Amino acid sequence: MAWINDYRAKLCSAEEAVAHVKSESWVMLSGNAAAPYTLMDALAARANDLTNVTLSHVLLLGEDPLTRPGMEGAFHHNSLFVGPADRASVNDGRSSYVPIHLHMIPKAIRSGACRVDVAIVQCSPPDEHGFMSLGVEVMATKAAVEMAKKVIVQVDDRMPRVHGDSFLHVSAVHHIVEASRELPELQSKEATEVEKKIGAFIANMIPDGATLQLGIGGIPDAVLSLLKGKRDLGIHTEMISDGLMRAMEQGIITGTKKTLHPGKVVGTFILGSRALYDFVDDNPLFELHPVDYTNDPFVVAKNDTMIAINSALEVDLTGQVCSDSIGTYIYSGFGGQLDFIRGSAASKGGKPIIAIPATAKGGKLSRVVPALKLGSGVVTTRADVHYVVTEFGVAEIWGKNLQQRAKALINIAHPDFRETLEREARQRHLIT
Repeated sequence: MAWINDYRAKLCSAEEAVAHVKSESWVMLSGNAAAPYTLMDALAARANDLTNVTLSHVLLLGEDPLTRPGMEGAFHHNSLFVGPADRASVNDGRSSYVPIHLHMIPKAIRSGACRVDVAIVQCSPPDEHGFMSLGVEVMATKAAVEMAKKVIVQVDDRMPRVHGDSFLHVSAVHHIVEASRELPELQSKEATEVEKKIGAFIANMIPDGATLQLGIGGIPDAVLSLLKGKRDLGIHTEMISDGLMRAMEQGIITGTKKTLHPGKVVGTFILGSRALYDFVDDNPLFELHPVDYTNDPFVVAKNDTMIAINSALEVDLTGQVCSDSIGTYIYSGFGGQLDFIRGSAASKGGKPIIAIPATAKGGKLSRVVPALKLGSGVVTTRADVHYVVTEFGVAEIWGKNLQQRAKALINIAHPDFRETLEREARQRHLIT
């Protein structure tokens, strides 16, 4: 096992590893629960030595040491998906946001549109053949490693070994830092009554043998909790969650009827509890693949009866969906919403679903709106939307004209706002 000597030769401290990051360089960080915080902390400690280091990444969880006060001249975030760690810095101008479909990020890296000089990623310990698993996030990490001039790996004994197109050999990296740090966790919350009502409508739309894509939050978890009695469901998704694990344990998800990767749960990242990370560890039922495979609409469409369930911030009366911003305030990112909306629309028997509570701010604001807020980003166009679900019902709007759409969407808005929506719609000649 010659790789062992290579591994030992590349071992170094976090401080020694990040010394290879130079001013003006572009660094790609693995994200979600695979964010390499030991190396990020060491990089933050070099703030006084560095200027204008650009950090590209998807969602970062927890407190980001690289956006603390005083880091502005040293580090600039180039966020491919905004989250709690960098939302404030994006909106006050200290960081940048890149609107991009998730499945296109590896292409952006390989084309040079998203430059990568140094890749800093987290992996599991190597197996007997010298292969380290990228663990709970694959996404764009393989593309970053392939394009980077320097590859720095944080090997963490808490990182599960996850199967799929998710391995990196010791010979492909330059510096290795060992760590033992708990992965960030996302604890499931009890679904609200509103989320349960939405989940019940969606569960009724899912036939036996369907393949599901579910996002993050209470509505997907509510859907999964209401699938008892369904048979032979499959999973082809971005995110693998605790709710999915529970549905597997109940025998609801088997994948036996899948037309692509039968018997396998396919995703590109895993985010949840420690119990979930232990469940996926060396479990051959799970496969993680790069996001340019999992989220490619043409690949998604190969799954017959593909049911895609995605959330939004608001929907206007013509069917335009805003998901990444609140007016001009950047809140999240494009993610894979349109990837799966279009893939499921092209699937034989597929159903693309936008699921939202009818109101926000404790019932003070309607999420079904006459028009999107000034500056709002349209993530899913009105030509792509098929089903919109709130706690008040299902609006099927694909192929419908603007007048039919407005009526259907008003019918699933909260009753307190329907009169206002109708008045606005009449002024625009959307209803008579």
